[in-house]
Amino acid sequence: MPHILKWQGFRKEAVFALAGLCGVCLYYLFENIALTFTLASNVSVIISASPFFTALLSHNCIREGSRPSARFYLGFVLAMAGIVMLNYGQSGWDTGISGNLLALAAAFIWSCYSLLSRKISSFGLNLIQTTRRTFIYGLIFMIPFLLAMDFAPDPDFILRPDVLANLAFLSFGASALCFVTWNKAVSVLGALATSIYIYLVPVVTAAASVLVLKEPVTVLRTAGIVLVLAGLVLSRQRQKD
Repeated sequence: MPHILKWQGFRKEAVFALAGLCGVCLYYLFENIALTFTLASNVSVIISASPFFTALLSHNCIREGSRPSARFYLGFVLAMAGIVMLNYGQSGWDTGISGNLLALAAAFIWSCYSLLSRKISSFGLNLIQTTRRTFIYGLIFMIPFLLAMDFAPDPDFILRPDVLANLAFLSFGASALCFVTWNKAVSVLGALATSIYIYLVPVVTAAASVLVLKEPVTVLRTAGIVLVLAGLVLSRQRQKD
């Protein structure tokens, strides 16, 4: 999509800017800093609480859908219990309070981004163009943090083949493709229904670790997957009623 998205007026551009601040700048910043203070397993569990925040914000802020029922919260509890079991089986549990709080803040910020994406989808603009505009604002907001954190890129390190390969995956996969497909799902399903599928991230990770890394299949891990899927079904069913 090589065409430039024209200026959309201050109100719409403000939504793009807020989405860039939340989903591109603050979310990644908080999540990555959290990983320096606590275990990755902790972060993955706490980030998975995003659907809970999305449910509260959807009902109370944008009045999308009815108030979440007991079934939704039961599904949330089951899914979180399963995610804890999946991650505890890998690396135990850590009590890095600062990192855990940052991860919780990241989960809340991602929920805000999902709601903003829902708003952007109502503009009727091209999905790739709006995602690109959001990223431009996100990168602009990131510049002051780079200056404050004494960012000093090392060309020799960045040009290493393994680092370039990781950057390529994060750019085209985890950023471009992931954000475009996420925003499309939000425009079709809504912010809450889409966010529920975050529960599947640890399940996919566990399956990939078995297939790629040849990690053992344990009873704890299997039980965790079952609980996550049960929680997903319960929470997703609420959206169809």
